[in-house]
Amino acid sequence: MNTFTDQNVLVVGGSSGIGLATPQAFAHAGARVTIASRSATKLQEAANHIGHDVRTVALDTADNEAVEALLSGQEWDHVVVSAAQTPGGPVRKLGLEDAYSAMESKFWGAYRVARAARIRDGGSLTLVTGFLSVRPSATSVLQGAINAALESLVRGLALEMSPVRVNAVSPGVVRTPLWGGMDDATRAAFFATAGGKLPSKRVGEPQDIANAVLYAAGTGFTTGSTITVDGGGSIA
Repeated sequence: MNTFTDQNVLVVGGSSGIGLATPQAFAHAGARVTIASRSATKLQEAANHIGHDVRTVALDTADNEAVEALLSGQEWDHVVVSAAQTPGGPVRKLGLEDAYSAMESKFWGAYRVARAARIRDGGSLTLVTGFLSVRPSATSVLQGAINAALESLVRGLALEMSPVRVNAVSPGVVRTPLWGGMDDATRAAFFATAGGKLPSKRVGEPQDIANAVLYAAGTGFTTGSTITVDGGGSIA
């Protein structure tokens, strides 16, 4: 297992789901972890859950001044971006304002973080994307396009930011609060059906994605890569 003892790690979007499992995994591996998200209440709940003297910072990635103040205020060993709010739906039904909001949140938020971050040589930046970049859905066209744009950004940044390493982790269907709008029975049926269609025969758990993020951060020969963790969803 990778060790991150005494390394400074920032997880943007680190308050629930993948964004909670990831800082927890880093903290258990010895890192000094800072989690940033828009909701101060959710951040405190996450910090209490994780323990390990995790630091919290309220941050809206749409606020470039706040992003620059946090990211350039110290040198980081590893930075992870999993923050996003992406309204979805078919292109001809999704309002343009909602489309702009999705792009603003997931793409431009990550872009601002990448632009501002001071990361030590040999450290890493990891963006969480999604398998819709390679397995598009007729009802989530924009999300697939945003994920593909982020993965292209990763490849370019790996060249520009070298020797800082830049990678993407691309999840499939993961059991997170994203699905909290469903009632318990509907959600359980959805996960069972979705998992049954995958070669893995189950949906993902947040820890599966956190494991991949720690691999990307801790493996010095990995850069410019998209690590797909989708239970085989992109090939099924």
